[in-house]
Amino acid sequence: MKAAALLLLCLLSTAVLALEPGERLAPWTLLDQHDVPYTLNDETRILLVARDMDGAKLVNAALEGKPKGYLDERQAVFLADISRMPSVIATLFALPKMRDYNYRILLDRDARIAPRYQASEGEVLWLQLEDGKLEEQRAFKEAGALTNALEAVGK
Repeated sequence: MKAAALLLLCLLSTAVLALEPGERLAPWTLLDQHDVPYTLNDETRILLVARDMDGAKLVNAALEGKPKGYLDERQAVFLADISRMPSVIATLFALPKMRDYNYRILLDRDARIAPRYQASEGEVLWLQLEDGKLEEQRAFKEAGALTNALEAVGK
């Protein structure tokens, strides 16, 4: 009985967290890979969310070869949940590599922000925003599809 109640509570809390079109995203501030703060604001049009390493690799593949400022031109930001990464690995290996990327990666080190968004394992969640409100959301599992969607925004 306790297990069933716990399962029901988990399902209800997940439903409460799901974003609906027209809903305003709560503002937050995170540091990027260069320790520069970024605050989600009404100017952001696209929020890309990766909850795991496979999702982050998908974004990296989609942005490979793109010029510096590519995401900025599209008013897009990339949020990576790195909370499951051991801090030693993050400090010694992952962050130095991320600093070489020519795009900003907002780092959720403590899983404070990324769990608000329902990105599944191995995918990138695309949240299309207008004045801070959710217009639509899509999920990408292939770098080519994500690249095409980002290119379409630039036109």
